[in-house]
Amino acid sequence: MLYHFNELQRLALSPVRMAAQFQSQILRSPFNPLSETPQARTLAAAYDLFAETTQYHGKPAFGLHETIIDGKTVPVAEQIVHRLPFGQLKHFKRETDRKDPKILMVAPMSGHFATLLRGTVETLLPDHEIYITDWRDASSVPLAEGGFDLDDYIDYLREFMSVLGPDTHVMGVCQPGVPVLAAIALMSEDKDPNTPRSMTLMGSPIDTRRHPTVPCKLAMDHSLDWFERTVIYSVPVGYPGAFRRVYPGFLQLGGFVSMNLERHMDAHIQQFEHLVEGDGDSADKHRAFYAEYNAVMDLSAEYYLQTIETVFQKQSLAKGEMMYRGDRLVDTGAIEKTALMTVEGELDDISGIGQTVAAHDICVNLKDGLKEHYEQKGVGHYGVFNGSKFQKFIAPRIAKFIRKHDK
Repeated sequence: MLYHFNELQRLALSPVRMAAQFQSQILRSPFNPLSETPQARTLAAAYDLFAETTQYHGKPAFGLHETIIDGKTVPVAEQIVHRLPFGQLKHFKRETDRKDPKILMVAPMSGHFATLLRGTVETLLPDHEIYITDWRDASSVPLAEGGFDLDDYIDYLREFMSVLGPDTHVMGVCQPGVPVLAAIALMSEDKDPNTPRSMTLMGSPIDTRRHPTVPCKLAMDHSLDWFERTVIYSVPVGYPGAFRRVYPGFLQLGGFVSMNLERHMDAHIQQFEHLVEGDGDSADKHRAFYAEYNAVMDLSAEYYLQTIETVFQKQSLAKGEMMYRGDRLVDTGAIEKTALMTVEGELDDISGIGQTVAAHDICVNLKDGLKEHYEQKGVGHYGVFNGSKFQKFIAPRIAKFIRKHDK
């Protein structure tokens, strides 16, 4: 019923939102003699803010059409190089003859689309050949395509790495840390020739027992049955994935917002002030961020529940107890040649300090020369992979690490 209620609410707000947009246009019109009065600007800003906060956001576009290489503007084209039911492998092809290191960027499947990493891609694109896992909204995948769980996620990563070949460097941002480690451990044990040269894990919940955050405690304090009864719903009729059981993206978004409600309220107040003052640049930046942040996707129920149990409740990989397909132990000790870098943010309230660096402790057969860790001061979870400090401090270290092991 909650899924249906959300849809009804969105439809009910549509005419009100359109009316607010219309009123704002009238108040701002140059033909309106009152348009420059403080009262008109304030009311127009209120209408704009209402329209933006109630707007439905579908899957955004990356919109990365060019980059700068050696001081020159180079065109970039998005290409799909491999398709699977729940995700595709996207390549940002640069029109250049340079042979730069190849990165498989594994985007989190945690409620947002892969475009949440637009800034990450944009920063690394000048010096790397970037591929990204472009996950699909589970509500768009017909039931006939079958299910998708954590083991399927691992299989997808292995298949993507096989498509790209052995000279690949994998980057897992947030949630993918555990399946990335698991996939590479299985490939290493199998002596798979496509095992990647390096992996970089950023803000990942490898061991959630270390400095557990609010999301970690929520997962630990409730049973798996509670999650299944409380947050799992069936996709309504009218969607391609009708009747598929999912964890709705709008619930994940609500959880993220409630964790930092005061900060989000302050951001909207600043947006309102920028609109009143006519500060278009600041207002546009705020609008672009929240258009991305509010664009969410549903997750398949089996994947979500298995992740809750394996990663957050049992910490199976960190304890050396994670099973693949129910009968094969994931042995991270098998990783001997794939270099490992971990990145954490001092103020991360999603994956607490110590959770990501725990990967070094379970990769027991990696030599010290193949391990590296970096903690960025003054950034939260989002700042680990985006923003000014990522561009200035984190990205250059990742690039140096990758080139060091790109032999």
